[in-house]
Amino acid sequence: MQPSTDIHHIAGISQLMRLLELRPPSHPLIALVDYNDVPIEKFPKGQKISLDFYKISFKSAFKGQIKYGQGYYDFEEGGLAFLKPRQVVFPPEDSASYEGFALYFHPDFIRNYPLGKTINRYGFFSYDVAEALFLSAHEKEIIASLFTSIINELKNNIDSFSQDVLVSQLELLLNYSNRFYNRQFITRKAVNHDIVTALDQLLNSYFDEGVGLKKGLPSVKYISSELKLSQRYLSDMLRSFTGLNTQQYIQNTLIEKAKEKLSSTNLSVAEIAYQLGFEHSQSFSKLFKTRTKVSPLAFRQSFH
Repeated sequence: MQPSTDIHHIAGISQLMRLLELRPPSHPLIALVDYNDVPIEKFPKGQKISLDFYKISFKSAFKGQIKYGQGYYDFEEGGLAFLKPRQVVFPPEDSASYEGFALYFHPDFIRNYPLGKTINRYGFFSYDVAEALFLSAHEKEIIASLFTSIINELKNNIDSFSQDVLVSQLELLLNYSNRFYNRQFITRKAVNHDIVTALDQLLNSYFDEGVGLKKGLPSVKYISSELKLSQRYLSDMLRSFTGLNTQQYIQNTLIEKAKEKLSSTNLSVAEIAYQLGFEHSQSFSKLFKTRTKVSPLAFRQSFH
């Protein structure tokens, strides 16, 4: 098997430090790495990597690209990117210089803290690298200061308070990231509008061309894949832009298409249900009544 198709699985942070030829971490479950200390050649070109722990990358400056799946992300503007355990990524394919830090922490590090139960609420850990957080100059200063605080704490001798302090700093970093992502959704309205337009076109084609007869109802996974976005990013962006997550947006469009067919065609309720992608017309009728407060037949009769 060629190296490019293998996945280099790294189970522990100490293992990663050995691979990077860095000294062992002061705490086995958390480490912070300065990118200036890590030659890119440490990872074979094209080698996929999977970590058993979280990673937060803070790129204050970067020239070059990181590959994610079939696409590339240019970090030249700087920003934050997040990886959850077992997410497969590619390292950079060239030796271009970049500046910043990588913070690694194992799920066990936060397991006995409230953050261990709430970390899944930080949806950006499920975003693709191409959906990274772009930071303003002021936001970069805030993030840099948080990383500096974590660096200073990791330099201290480990004591009974170390983990409490580090988890608090980590949670503060994640909360600021949440705030800045929300700002990004707002300030990038033009980009978001283009995504929503593409989504509308995709759903209209799906329902108008009877794709549902062959493929069933459009899933969030299918829609995200067609738009080349992660499922979580699309839902979070839509919620910020429209107040609806992806599933709700799909259902809204579906209901509007159903209303159109009920009011302008002689197709039976069952025929409309099957065209839209339902396996059973009863499921369609139930959803329609839940969303509109009337049955499909009652809605049709209101037009006659």
